[in-house]
Amino acid sequence: MEGLETWQYQTIGVLFVWGGFVRSGLGFGGAVLTLPFLLMVHNAPLVFLPIIAVHLLLFSALTVVQSHLRAEAESSEPSTVNWAFLRYALPLMIIPKIIGVAGVITLPADIVSGFIFIVVSIYAVTYILDRPFKSNSRTLDAFFMVLGGYVSGTSLIAAPLVVPVAASRMARYQLRDTLFVLWFVLVAIKLVAFMLSGIDLQWRQHLWLLPCAAVGHVIGLRFHAYTLKSDTKVFFRVLGAGLLAVSVAGLWRVMS
Repeated sequence: MEGLETWQYQTIGVLFVWGGFVRSGLGFGGAVLTLPFLLMVHNAPLVFLPIIAVHLLLFSALTVVQSHLRAEAESSEPSTVNWAFLRYALPLMIIPKIIGVAGVITLPADIVSGFIFIVVSIYAVTYILDRPFKSNSRTLDAFFMVLGGYVSGTSLIAAPLVVPVAASRMARYQLRDTLFVLWFVLVAIKLVAFMLSGIDLQWRQHLWLLPCAAVGHVIGLRFHAYTLKSDTKVFFRVLGAGLLAVSVAGLWRVMS
């Protein structure tokens, strides 16, 4: 990420604050609600994906450990991780995840970016219409999980496929931390693949982007308490509209 203009560095820093906020506030969406904007600033998926992955590993582990320690301190507090869901999800997602990782390493940047913008556009419409992907069918749930594994491998934006399935199988207070454990395992696989392939993990960029993400993380922790008590439909509709506009513009840029 060398040779960018000052406004690009500033915008990237703000977007990582935003990504940290969304990740800790909702337990998902740190990539899907940040990556399209980052690609508009600098169209290089393999620059941003390793940075987002490392941040997810660090902050998801930190949040789950904090929740566990708090639950132990308050003996009446139940576990915030639904291990039964993880035993269901991981076998379905790991192989498609590996296939997706191979795709993002070998495909050209424009193809990966175009794929991300198309997927995010679909997600955005579901947010705007308040019609997220959901199913009462075990077969369709399994399909969402398999597809989510592949999408996670290509771009780290599988949450809108996985979250509806997870939300139907656990209490609301367990959703964030359970997803964090799931993302941790899936992202660890991706980082190992990146390292074995010789992809630059952008360690120098972490020196200034990690504090940006940390600021957003702290704000998001407070927002999470709010989301457990309040309706967030309006929030997602606004995000959906913004994502759709950026994704359409991004597709136009890639095609032109």
